[in-house]
Amino acid sequence: MATSTSKKVTVRRFERGALSGFVNPQTYLQPEGVEVLTTNGAVSLVPYQELKAVCFVREFLPDNPSAERKAFATRPRKEGLWVRLLFRDGDTMETVMANNLLQVEGPGLTISPPDPYSNNQRMFIPRTALTDVKVLGVVGSPLRRRAEKPPAKPGQLEMFG
Repeated sequence: MATSTSKKVTVRRFERGALSGFVNPQTYLQPEGVEVLTTNGAVSLVPYQELKAVCFVREFLPDNPSAERKAFATRPRKEGLWVRLLFRDGDTMETVMANNLLQVEGPGLTISPPDPYSNNQRMFIPRTALTDVKVLGVVGSPLRRRAEKPPAKPGQLEMFG
């Protein structure tokens, strides 16, 4: 952890309990796993195989994943790919991720949680934690353009301009 910039995270693991700490957003993804500075002051390298998610949080709260909303109530408004993630333990989550295939490379996916008001601001999900990713829709597709208003005919007055 060379720089002073750090973000609060809760690291969720499959077999063990959650781990709270800090990460450097530029360097936390290592080839072997995720590097976390725990709240006790120890640097820990958590292997990708153990990880379920790295949650970038507003505050350190007791980890209660069952209290979080895991699906959208209606079609999401945020632009991107609306996807459903299926985890190794059978858990599912709907999310919106960037509609840019260059950002899909690497050890995992960075996503926005379905509830923008939850403690989780964004999440990193390693590929090893997932068994399936299904695209449910594309929100804000640049392919669909809104029809432009036809120009007014010459000599015609506009009533509500």
